[in-house]
Parts: sequence; C-alpha cells; structure tokens
Amino acid sequence: MDILNKKPEEQQDEQIDLDAVQELGEFENNAGELDENLDQPSVDTDFEDMEEITLELEQTRAKAEEYLDGWQRARADFANYKKRIEREQTDLYQTISGTVVKQYLDVVDDLDLALKNRPQGGEGAEWANGIELVFRKLLTILENQGITPMNAQGEMFDPTLHEAISSEENEEFECDEIIEVVKRGYMMGERVLRPALVRVAR
Repeated sequence: MDILNKKPEEQQDEQIDLDAVQELGEFENNAGELDENLDQPSVDTDFEDMEEITLELEQTRAKAEEYLDGWQRARADFANYKKRIEREQTDLYQTISGTVVKQYLDVVDDLDLALKNRPQGGEGAEWANGIELVFRKLLTILENQGITPMNAQGEMFDPTLHEAISSEENEEFECDEIIEVVKRGYMMGERVLRPALVRVAR
C-alpha cells in the first residue's frame, strides 16, 4: 500500500510504529554495549583479584619458609647450647673432683712406698697386711670415682702422660722408653689427673 494513498490517520500511526521500531533498535544497541562494558570490567577485575591472591600466597609461603628456617636454626642453637652446658658441667665436676682427689694422692703414694719396704716377718708383717688392705680400699674408692693409675712402666715416653725427671743412657732400653716410674700417674676418665714422674732412656 502506498503511503500517499493512505489516510492521514493511517500515515500518522505508521510513522509512530517506525519511530518505535527505531527507538527499540537503538535501545537494543545500547543494551548490547552496556552488556559488553559490564562483562569486560568483570573479567579484568577477576584477573586482578587472581594476581593479588597469587601474590599474597607467594608472600605467605615465603614467610612460612622464613619462620621454618628460623625455628630450625633456633632448635639447632639450643641443642648446641645444651651440649655445651653439659660439657662445661662435666668439666667443672672433673676439675673440682680432681682438685679434691689430688690431696689424697700423696697419701696413696706414701702407702705405696711403705708397702714396697714392708717387713717380711713378725708383727711388722701383720701391720703391713693391714696397711695393704687400707691401701687397696682407697684405690677402690678412687676407681669408683673414675680415677685409675697409669701403667707407665716399659711404655714409650709420652709428654702428654708422663713427666721425665731424668734422661739416661741404658742399653737395656730403647730410646725414649721408660726405665722407672718414680711416682705413679693417674687418669680421671680420659683426662690426665696427674702425670707420672719417670726416668727415660736415651
């Protein structure tokens, strides 16, 4: 139907319909652009949030590793500190005990010397037997404290264990071999409590 042959009312209604269609098209276009604008920031926002979460996770892991390393070092330091304290206490105990025991070693030396010159008969021999019992009892007490006499006779001279009071020529002994123990030495565990006084061959 030609628009020129239509009535004015029909022409006006058709013009209104065309305007409505045009407005509807513009609305749909605007709505599409709005959806695109809404979707795009959402994607960007999610990506930025993911980057932020990943960064925070990496930072948290780094802190956890730092704390773990610090804890392990602190634990190792404490273990070393504990060992050092125990070692110092052991050394202190041995030092104090050694200082006290050294005072009795002279008594042991006197008893040992007396027994070397003991009488072989009569009442003196009976007294010597009693002194020997006391001497052996004293040695037992010392051994219970970790103190043992050195067996230096016939050994090679060792300056960490022995103290030489003379160096003599003697064909019966090798060079630096101990000829005689003048005063017995004592050990306290692995520690030299008193070095042995010896005569050494050269």
